[in-house]
Amino acid sequence: MLSYDFMQNAFAAATIVAIVSGLVGYFLVLRGQTFAGHALGHVGFTGATGAVLLGVTPLWGLVLMTVAAGLGMGIMGERLAQRDVAIGIVLALSLGLGLLFLHFFTAYATQATALLFGNVLAVDISTVWILLMLGVISVAALAVISRPLLFASLQPELAEAKGVSLRLYSVLFLAIVALATAECAQIVGVLLVFALMVGPAAAAQRLTTGLGRGLLLSAALALSEAWAGITLAFYTDWPSSFWITALSAGVYLFATLPWAGWIRQQPRIGRGPA
Repeated sequence: MLSYDFMQNAFAAATIVAIVSGLVGYFLVLRGQTFAGHALGHVGFTGATGAVLLGVTPLWGLVLMTVAAGLGMGIMGERLAQRDVAIGIVLALSLGLGLLFLHFFTAYATQATALLFGNVLAVDISTVWILLMLGVISVAALAVISRPLLFASLQPELAEAKGVSLRLYSVLFLAIVALATAECAQIVGVLLVFALMVGPAAAAQRLTTGLGRGLLLSAALALSEAWAGITLAFYTDWPSSFWITALSAGVYLFATLPWAGWIRQQPRIGRGPA
């Protein structure tokens, strides 16, 4: 399988994207902003199709549009939580605009399908390097703001009283989410961003406690689902996006089962009673 260049590129891209989405997605689920993250994927579709219309690489249109939308959502601050209807309208409008752009260039219908549902097997080496650059930026930025972001996520009132700007860290975090969403779209498409961004993180939070272990488990689950999905796609000739989403749903379903709770309750090795 790995003797083919396109499979090597697929695994390299999936590795980068899975690690980034697992880490960023953990904070996204922790903050209860999964719907906003989903919205960024749809907005990105509009940016990508608009870039195609202008003759620009779709990835850059996707990145620019999602980052702009992420900054806008962050500026809205806590009011975003009460605007699910508005976000839903933005989702529909974004897809509608994307389809309008494609109306003018119907020759790009295949490319639009790849944007919507992803096609990791079509990733070339130049895209892998771009994803690596975006991934390094995303993880580095997340590492810089992780401590105040965690404080603002778990105890927002106390954090604000201590001088932590909730709006600033909301803006910065959603900009990072936007970059991660643009990367995920290259693997599973804008409609299935939840598969890597939310599924592994939600399962990790059900299976373990503690920030460090949760982040590691989230990234590990995303990585294993991406690798397994690509492998199954190679041997079954079914879409890799289907396998990745199916595995993500299966892992989350396992994590929600009552008898899976014993994993979370196991004491850490080398630790005595609290």
